[in-house]
Amino acid sequence: MGRLGLAFKILFSGATAQKVLESLSESETSPKLPAPEPVAPKPVPPKPVRSDAITLLSALQRDARFVDFIQEPIDAYTDAQVGAAVREIHRGCHGVLSRMFAPTPIVNQEEGSVVQVDDVASGKFRLTGNVAQSSGSASGQLEHHGWMASKCEVPKWSGSSDALNIITPAEVQVS
Repeated sequence: MGRLGLAFKILFSGATAQKVLESLSESETSPKLPAPEPVAPKPVPPKPVRSDAITLLSALQRDARFVDFIQEPIDAYTDAQVGAAVREIHRGCHGVLSRMFAPTPIVNQEEGSVVQVDDVASGKFRLTGNVAQSSGSASGQLEHHGWMASKCEVPKWSGSSDALNIITPAEVQVS
C-alpha cells in the first residue's frame, strides 16, 4: 500500500488510526537505540621530515658543486687547477650562505685590534690565552671577528620519503 492509500485509511478508519497512534506512542516511550559510534578516520601518515643539514648540503651542491669538490681527491691537480676550481665554488657557496643565513661579523673591528669583552658568558666570544684571570669581562687582541646568522631561511623540503637523504640525484643522460 502506498503512502497516499495509508493516509486515506487512517482518515476513514478509526481502528487503523488507533493502531497508528499506539505504534507512535510506543516508539516514543521505548528506549532509543544508541547512536552508532562515529568511525574514526584512518590516520594520515606524517609527511617525511628532512634534516635541514641535508637541505643545506643539497643547496651547496646545486649552486656550487661543493660536495663534488670535497669528495674529489685533489692531490693529482696543480695549485693553479685547484685555484681555478675554487673560485667558482667560492662564488656559489657565498651565494647560498648569503641567501639562507646572511652572516654578519660579531665584532666590527679589524683583526689584531684590542677588544673589550664585557660579558664573557654570552657565547659571542671564545677566550684564548691567559683565560684564568677572566671573570665577567676581559680585554684582548681580536684574532677573528666571528660570525652570526642574521636570518635562517632554509627552504622547506617537500619530497618523498625515498629521497630524504638525497643530496643531489644521479644524473643520467638518455640517448
